[in-house]
Amino acid sequence: MSNLDAQLDSALDLMRRLPPQDIEKNLSDLVDVVPELVEDLLSAVDQPLKVAKCKETGKDYLLCDYNRDGDSYRSPWSNKYYPSLSYQGAVPSSRLRTLEVDANQAFDTYREMYFESGICSVYLWDLDHGFAGVVLIKKAGDTERIKGCWDSIHVVEVQEKGRSAHYKLTSTAMLWLQTIKSESGTMNLGGSLTRQNESDHSVSDANPHISNIGRMIEDMENRIRSSLNDIYFGKTRDVVNDLRSIASLKDRDMQHKLASEIKMKLAAKH
Repeated sequence: MSNLDAQLDSALDLMRRLPPQDIEKNLSDLVDVVPELVEDLLSAVDQPLKVAKCKETGKDYLLCDYNRDGDSYRSPWSNKYYPSLSYQGAVPSSRLRTLEVDANQAFDTYREMYFESGICSVYLWDLDHGFAGVVLIKKAGDTERIKGCWDSIHVVEVQEKGRSAHYKLTSTAMLWLQTIKSESGTMNLGGSLTRQNESDHSVSDANPHISNIGRMIEDMENRIRSSLNDIYFGKTRDVVNDLRSIASLKDRDMQHKLASEIKMKLAAKH
Protein backbone atom coordinates (compact mmCIF):
# COMPACT_ATOMS: atom_id res chain seq x y z
CA MET A 1 0.00 0.00 0.00
CA SER A 2 1.38 3.41 -0.99
CA ASN A 3 1.76 6.27 1.46
CA LEU A 4 -1.16 8.19 -0.14
CA ASP A 5 -3.43 5.14 0.10
CA ALA A 6 -2.56 4.74 3.78
CA GLN A 7 -3.24 8.44 4.39
CA LEU A 8 -6.60 8.19 2.59
CA ASP A 9 -7.63 5.15 4.66
CA SER A 10 -6.66 6.96 7.86
CA ALA A 11 -8.54 10.11 6.80
CA LEU A 12 -11.71 8.18 5.95
CA ASP A 13 -11.44 6.21 9.19
CA LEU A 14 -11.16 9.50 11.10
CA MET A 15 -14.15 11.04 9.29
CA ARG A 16 -16.31 8.07 10.27
CA ARG A 17 -15.62 8.82 13.93
CA LEU A 18 -16.28 12.56 13.87
CA PRO A 19 -19.71 14.19 14.41
CA PRO A 20 -21.82 14.24 11.21
CA GLN A 21 -22.96 17.83 11.86
CA ASP A 22 -19.33 18.99 11.58
CA ILE A 23 -18.46 17.09 8.40
CA GLU A 24 -17.88 20.19 6.26
CA LYS A 25 -15.48 21.79 8.74
CA ASN A 26 -13.64 18.54 9.43
CA LEU A 27 -13.35 17.79 5.72
CA SER A 28 -11.96 21.27 5.06
CA ASP A 29 -9.41 20.82 7.86
CA LEU A 30 -8.32 17.45 6.44
CA VAL A 31 -7.90 18.93 2.96
CA ASP A 32 -5.68 21.64 4.47
CA VAL A 33 -3.52 18.95 6.09
CA VAL A 34 -3.26 16.69 3.00
CA PRO A 35 -4.23 18.80 -0.06
CA GLU A 36 -3.10 16.03 -2.43
CA LEU A 37 -6.11 13.95 -1.28
CA VAL A 38 -8.72 16.64 -2.01
CA GLU A 39 -10.35 14.85 -4.97
CA ASP A 40 -10.42 11.45 -3.26
CA LEU A 41 -11.85 12.88 -0.05
CA LEU A 42 -14.54 14.97 -1.76
CA SER A 43 -15.70 11.97 -3.80
CA ALA A 44 -15.61 9.48 -0.91
CA VAL A 45 -17.12 11.50 1.95
CA ASP A 46 -20.87 12.15 1.91
CA GLN A 47 -21.77 15.60 3.17
CA PRO A 48 -25.04 16.89 4.67
CA LEU A 49 -27.49 17.99 2.00
CA LYS A 50 -27.99 21.68 1.31
CA VAL A 51 -31.28 23.34 0.32
CA ALA A 52 -32.06 25.81 -2.48
CA LYS A 53 -35.28 27.34 -3.79
CA CYS A 54 -36.44 26.99 -7.39
CA LYS A 55 -36.92 30.51 -8.77
CA GLU A 56 -39.58 29.38 -11.26
CA THR A 57 -41.80 27.28 -8.97
CA GLY A 58 -40.81 28.61 -5.53
CA LYS A 59 -40.29 25.04 -4.26
CA ASP A 60 -37.30 23.89 -2.21
CA TYR A 61 -34.92 21.28 -3.62
CA LEU A 62 -31.76 19.54 -2.43
CA LEU A 63 -28.26 20.01 -3.80
CA CYS A 64 -25.72 17.27 -4.53
CA ASP A 65 -23.04 16.37 -7.06
CA TYR A 66 -25.61 14.56 -9.22
CA ASN A 67 -27.55 17.73 -10.13
CA ARG A 68 -24.49 19.97 -10.28
CA ASP A 69 -22.85 21.52 -13.33
CA GLY A 70 -20.00 23.83 -12.39
CA ASP A 71 -21.34 26.14 -9.69
CA SER A 72 -24.98 25.68 -10.77
CA TYR A 73 -27.58 23.13 -9.67
CA ARG A 74 -30.56 21.76 -11.61
CA SER A 75 -34.00 22.02 -10.03
CA PRO A 76 -36.11 18.85 -10.34
CA TRP A 77 -39.24 21.02 -10.50
CA SER A 78 -38.36 23.27 -13.46
CA ASN A 79 -35.49 21.24 -14.99
CA LYS A 80 -33.44 24.47 -15.09
CA TYR A 81 -30.05 25.34 -13.62
CA TYR A 82 -29.60 28.07 -11.01
CA PRO A 83 -27.60 30.23 -11.43
CA SER A 84 -28.32 29.91 -15.15
CA LEU A 85 -25.59 28.48 -17.40
CA SER A 86 -24.14 30.10 -20.51
CA TYR A 87 -24.31 26.70 -22.22
CA GLN A 88 -26.67 23.72 -22.32
CA GLY A 89 -26.30 21.83 -19.07
CA ALA A 90 -26.84 18.09 -18.70
CA VAL A 91 -30.52 17.15 -18.51
CA PRO A 92 -32.30 13.78 -18.75
CA SER A 93 -33.87 12.61 -22.01
CA SER A 94 -37.56 13.33 -22.63
CA ARG A 95 -38.59 9.80 -21.52
CA LEU A 96 -36.44 9.95 -18.41
CA ARG A 97 -37.59 13.48 -17.55
CA THR A 98 -41.19 12.22 -17.47
CA LEU A 99 -40.09 9.44 -15.13
CA GLU A 100 -38.18 11.96 -13.00
CA VAL A 101 -41.26 14.17 -12.56
CA ASP A 102 -43.36 11.16 -11.53
CA ALA A 103 -40.61 9.96 -9.16
CA ASN A 104 -40.44 13.34 -7.42
CA GLN A 105 -44.19 13.26 -6.82
CA ALA A 106 -44.10 9.66 -5.58
CA PHE A 107 -41.18 10.13 -3.20
CA ASP A 108 -42.59 13.39 -1.91
CA THR A 109 -45.60 11.35 -0.80
CA TYR A 110 -43.22 8.81 0.77
CA ARG A 111 -41.46 11.66 2.62
CA GLU A 112 -44.77 12.97 3.92
CA MET A 113 -45.80 9.52 5.19
CA TYR A 114 -42.52 8.66 6.95
CA PHE A 115 -41.10 12.05 7.94
CA GLU A 116 -44.20 14.33 7.96
CA SER A 117 -41.99 17.29 7.01
CA GLY A 118 -38.64 17.85 5.34
CA ILE A 119 -37.54 17.96 1.71
CA CYS A 120 -37.15 15.25 -0.95
CA SER A 121 -35.57 15.50 -4.41
CA VAL A 122 -35.06 12.91 -7.16
CA TYR A 123 -32.61 13.25 -10.06
CA LEU A 124 -32.21 10.83 -12.98
CA TRP A 125 -29.67 10.58 -15.77
CA ASP A 126 -29.25 8.34 -18.83
CA LEU A 127 -26.87 5.39 -19.14
CA ASP A 128 -26.01 3.22 -22.14
CA HIS A 129 -28.16 0.27 -21.04
CA GLY A 130 -30.64 1.92 -18.72
CA PHE A 131 -30.47 4.83 -16.34
CA ALA A 132 -29.34 5.88 -12.88
CA GLY A 133 -30.72 8.19 -10.26
CA VAL A 134 -30.46 9.53 -6.75
CA VAL A 135 -33.19 9.99 -4.15
CA LEU A 136 -32.37 12.60 -1.50
CA ILE A 137 -34.29 13.09 1.76
CA LYS A 138 -33.59 15.69 4.43
CA LYS A 139 -35.45 16.19 7.71
CA ALA A 140 -34.17 18.80 10.16
CA GLY A 141 -35.50 19.78 13.57
CA ASP A 142 -34.55 22.73 15.71
CA THR A 143 -36.35 23.43 18.97
CA GLU A 144 -35.29 24.95 22.27
CA ARG A 145 -34.45 21.60 23.86
CA ILE A 146 -33.51 19.36 20.93
CA LYS A 147 -31.83 19.76 17.56
CA GLY A 148 -31.17 17.18 14.90
CA CYS A 149 -31.04 16.23 11.25
CA TRP A 150 -31.56 13.17 9.05
CA ASP A 151 -29.92 13.07 5.60
CA SER A 152 -30.34 10.03 3.37
CA ILE A 153 -28.78 9.58 -0.06
CA HIS A 154 -29.95 6.66 -2.20
CA VAL A 155 -28.06 6.09 -5.47
CA VAL A 156 -29.64 3.52 -7.77
CA GLU A 157 -28.37 2.09 -11.06
CA VAL A 158 -30.91 0.39 -13.32
CA GLN A 159 -29.94 -2.01 -16.12
CA GLU A 160 -32.99 -2.63 -18.31
CA LYS A 161 -33.45 -6.12 -19.77
CA GLY A 162 -36.68 -6.15 -21.75
CA ARG A 163 -39.51 -6.77 -19.30
CA SER A 164 -37.21 -6.95 -16.30
CA ALA A 165 -34.44 -4.85 -14.80
CA HIS A 166 -31.48 -5.23 -12.47
CA TYR A 167 -31.33 -2.66 -9.67
CA LYS A 168 -28.21 -1.78 -7.67
CA LEU A 169 -28.86 0.45 -4.66
CA THR A 170 -26.27 2.21 -2.49
CA SER A 171 -27.74 4.04 0.49
CA THR A 172 -26.10 6.36 3.02
CA ALA A 173 -27.88 7.81 6.04
CA MET A 174 -26.44 10.50 8.30
CA LEU A 175 -28.10 11.25 11.63
CA TRP A 176 -27.22 13.58 14.49
CA LEU A 177 -29.09 14.70 17.57
CA GLN A 178 -28.32 17.26 20.24
CA THR A 179 -30.34 17.55 23.44
CA ILE A 180 -30.07 20.55 25.72
CA LYS A 181 -31.54 20.15 29.21
CA SER A 182 -30.78 21.97 32.44
CA GLU A 183 -30.89 18.67 34.36
CA SER A 184 -28.43 16.74 32.19
CA GLY A 185 -26.65 19.43 30.18
CA THR A 186 -25.85 19.06 26.46
CA MET A 187 -25.51 15.67 24.78
CA ASN A 188 -24.49 15.03 21.16
CA LEU A 189 -25.22 11.78 19.39
CA GLY A 190 -24.67 11.03 15.73
CA GLY A 191 -23.35 8.67 13.11
CA SER A 192 -23.70 7.43 9.56
CA LEU A 193 -24.21 4.12 7.80
CA THR A 194 -23.79 2.97 4.20
CA ARG A 195 -25.44 -0.17 2.86
CA GLN A 196 -25.81 -1.80 -0.58
CA ASN A 197 -28.38 -4.09 -2.15
CA GLU A 198 -28.96 -5.61 -5.59
CA SER A 199 -32.05 -7.31 -6.98
CA ASP A 200 -33.96 -8.12 -10.16
CA HIS A 201 -37.61 -7.17 -10.69
CA SER A 202 -40.12 -7.40 -13.50
CA VAL A 203 -41.18 -4.13 -15.16
CA SER A 204 -44.71 -3.47 -16.40
CA ASP A 205 -47.47 -0.89 -16.22
CA ALA A 206 -48.64 -2.51 -12.97
CA ASN A 207 -45.07 -2.78 -11.65
CA PRO A 208 -43.09 0.26 -12.94
CA HIS A 209 -39.55 1.34 -12.10
CA ILE A 210 -40.73 3.82 -9.47
CA SER A 211 -42.56 1.09 -7.59
CA ASN A 212 -39.55 -1.25 -7.67
CA ILE A 213 -37.10 1.45 -6.57
CA GLY A 214 -39.52 2.70 -3.91
CA ARG A 215 -39.84 -0.73 -2.28
CA MET A 216 -36.04 -1.16 -2.22
CA ILE A 217 -35.49 2.27 -0.65
CA GLU A 218 -38.28 1.79 1.88
CA ASP A 219 -36.80 -1.54 2.98
CA MET A 220 -33.27 -0.13 3.08
CA GLU A 221 -34.25 2.89 5.19
CA ASN A 222 -36.08 0.67 7.67
CA ARG A 223 -32.99 -1.52 8.00
CA ILE A 224 -30.71 1.50 8.43
CA ARG A 225 -33.02 3.02 11.07
CA SER A 226 -32.99 -0.26 12.96
CA SER A 227 -29.20 -0.48 12.78
CA LEU A 228 -28.74 3.11 13.92
CA ASN A 229 -31.11 2.48 16.81
CA ASP A 230 -29.20 -0.64 17.90
CA ILE A 231 -25.69 0.73 17.35
CA TYR A 232 -25.99 4.28 18.64
CA PHE A 233 -29.07 4.60 20.84
CA GLY A 234 -28.90 1.07 22.26
CA LYS A 235 -25.19 1.33 23.04
CA THR A 236 -25.65 4.78 24.61
CA ARG A 237 -28.47 3.44 26.78
CA ASP A 238 -26.27 0.55 27.94
CA VAL A 239 -23.44 2.92 28.87
CA VAL A 240 -25.77 5.25 30.78
CA ASN A 241 -27.37 2.34 32.63
CA ASP A 242 -23.92 1.08 33.66
CA LEU A 243 -22.90 4.52 34.90
CA ARG A 244 -26.11 5.27 36.79
CA SER A 245 -28.03 2.83 38.95
CA ILE A 246 -31.46 3.46 40.47
CA ALA A 247 -30.85 0.85 43.18
CA SER A 248 -28.63 1.73 46.15
CA LEU A 249 -25.13 0.32 46.49
CA LYS A 250 -26.25 -1.77 49.47
CA ASP A 251 -29.06 -3.36 47.45
CA ARG A 252 -26.71 -4.13 44.58
CA ASP A 253 -24.22 -5.77 46.94
CA MET A 254 -27.00 -7.94 48.37
CA GLN A 255 -28.07 -8.96 44.84
CA HIS A 256 -24.49 -9.90 43.91
CA LYS A 257 -24.08 -11.82 47.18
CA LEU A 258 -27.34 -13.73 46.62
CA ALA A 259 -26.38 -14.53 43.03
CA SER A 260 -22.99 -15.85 44.21
CA GLU A 261 -24.62 -18.08 46.85
CA ILE A 262 -27.06 -19.54 44.33
CA LYS A 263 -24.19 -20.17 41.91
CA MET A 264 -22.14 -21.95 44.59
CA LYS A 265 -25.08 -24.16 45.66
CA LEU A 266 -25.82 -25.13 42.07
CA ALA A 267 -22.15 -25.94 41.51
CA ALA A 268 -22.06 -28.09 44.69
CA LYS A 269 -24.98 -30.20 43.41
CA HIS A 270 -22.99 -31.10 40.33
